[in-house]
Amino acid sequence: MNAANATAISGHQQLANQLIEAIRQLAARGWTPATSSNFSGRIDAGHALITASGGDKGRLTPDDFLVVDMDGQVIGSQRRSSAETLLHTQLYRRFPEIGCVLHTHSHNQTVASRLYARSGALMLGGYELLKAFSGHATHEDSVELPVLPNTQDMPLLAARVEALMVSAEDDHLPVPGYLIEGHGLYAWGRDIDEAMRHLEAIEFLIGCELDLRRLGA
Repeated sequence: MNAANATAISGHQQLANQLIEAIRQLAARGWTPATSSNFSGRIDAGHALITASGGDKGRLTPDDFLVVDMDGQVIGSQRRSSAETLLHTQLYRRFPEIGCVLHTHSHNQTVASRLYARSGALMLGGYELLKAFSGHATHEDSVELPVLPNTQDMPLLAARVEALMVSAEDDHLPVPGYLIEGHGLYAWGRDIDEAMRHLEAIEFLIGCELDLRRLGA
């Protein structure tokens, strides 16, 4: 094992504990049902810490996190990382400023991902909470939350996400997240706090849109 890998493995305890605290909040809200969801944090330019496959996300310990390189390969453990590891490392590789990626399966996220799959995006406009996203300073803004088709082929899904990012102006998505049809939401930020803020804002706005739809507005 090279020195960079050894350093990444030995120094992840604090990051794991920070992620655990955030994930427990999300689990308490019912956003990680039936051992679903996966979460990660950047360790350094070449490594990330990510949840192991399976397990109750509301009862994680530091041992439930694995170090992976930016190709999604587990380092220093025989356990399997999340099946969706490539979707995390893809974001870290493309955007050096990203420090945390959160993937949840809330009821609202899953329903919205089915309703808006055909159009490929959910438009969010007129909300004060759009200011939660970097670069947006007024409720008069309008942003797209992309919705991608689901597949169990992770390299194919990662390729679809990559194509979405390439097409985004200035290499930045209009909102720091995307939905996967019948699945859930990926959201990210520069650190855990920002990723949590983005996740909570997107969840709230999705809920508003679903309520408006129910009311026929």
